[in-house]
Amino acid sequence: MANTILIGMQWGDEGKGKIIDVLTARADLVVRSQGGNNAGHTVIHRGVKYILHLIPSGILRRGKVCVIGNGVVVDPLALVAEIESLRKLGIKVDKNLLISDCAHLVLPYHRILDEQRELRRGRIGTTKRGIGPAYGDKAGRTGLRMSDLIQPIVFSKKLQAKVIENNRILQALGAKPISFREVNETYLAAAKKLRPFVANTVVYLHRAMERGKQILFEGAQGTFLDIDHGTYPYVTSSNTTAGGACTGTGVPPHRMDRVVGVMKAYSTRVGEGALPTEDDQLAQRLHNLGREFGATTGRKRRCGWFDAVATRYSRMINGIDEIAITNLDGLDRVDPIRVCVAYRLNEKRLDVPPCDASQLANCEPVYEEVRGWNASTHASRKFSQLPSAARKYLRYISELTGAKLSMVSVGPARGETITL
Repeated sequence: MANTILIGMQWGDEGKGKIIDVLTARADLVVRSQGGNNAGHTVIHRGVKYILHLIPSGILRRGKVCVIGNGVVVDPLALVAEIESLRKLGIKVDKNLLISDCAHLVLPYHRILDEQRELRRGRIGTTKRGIGPAYGDKAGRTGLRMSDLIQPIVFSKKLQAKVIENNRILQALGAKPISFREVNETYLAAAKKLRPFVANTVVYLHRAMERGKQILFEGAQGTFLDIDHGTYPYVTSSNTTAGGACTGTGVPPHRMDRVVGVMKAYSTRVGEGALPTEDDQLAQRLHNLGREFGATTGRKRRCGWFDAVATRYSRMINGIDEIAITNLDGLDRVDPIRVCVAYRLNEKRLDVPPCDASQLANCEPVYEEVRGWNASTHASRKFSQLPSAARKYLRYISELTGAKLSMVSVGPARGETITL
């Protein structure tokens, strides 16, 4: 498999957790490079549903090493809770998990600031997990890192200064200040549990490559939530595109061999911001089937038709070699199916999405209609077993995107996957 980057090609929630789980069978290491516990990767295996927020999905397979890279922002309390939850389900979390000593910390004041900013600046759609403020401290060169956390004296000194600074801000916003003593005690207790996992993961990954190990880089969120290339300001605070896998792990670009993009057979989005192909009737149909609720927040996802304009641009930004299409079974009883092949803005046809958020919100999709298949795809395990109209649809949207189709998901479980 060589070194593979897996990226969400839409607005997140594309089903990356499941595809990562499938690809992990051929990998030795699985690495997270950005984001925090705002991610929610769902894997269903043998009837058990696992939702992972910080730990790479490879933790569910024996013999795989999982790495949380330097580009991730880590909430120590959330990570300890996730480790303990997995252990209760019988999943081993021991020497198979490493955490970068350079990963930045999410602290209580980050979460409160996130909530306050969401209230005051207008809704962005943040998960209120403190991710943005933590990345803000990182960029401002005032953040605390895992290397600080595992040194009690160093951590306490730095934390006290940050609590004093942030309490002034919280009081100015009318929010309750936090207790240094409580936070210090709680986080140092978490540090004792996390210390065995903390390492220089850059060195570890390079030594693994020297030994011929194959690495899978697990992206979080999706292309159009990227801080630079997404629908700004309705984005996350990290680089969710392929380049983030390099900066977030210390593995250089020339050591990457393949980029796999994951996209749904339609479009979804959680939170605010433009979704050009949004369709309330399609959303209602999918919600009535019990589909499209956020793994992290439980919020209803907004739903729309497949957007080829967005996915073409995503392929360009990420250098996508292959695509995995998920949730095909969500369209099993939809007929006809609409596909957005271009946008129209002020009578002008656009083949790429505009950078400006207000312009994107005013874009009208140009649709083509294709026949649905009105049959279940859920039991299909080979491409040839899919209804002919479903095969035609898959070929059509992969052609429009401009990348080779390599995988199709027809259900949430590991085995409900077709490999081409």
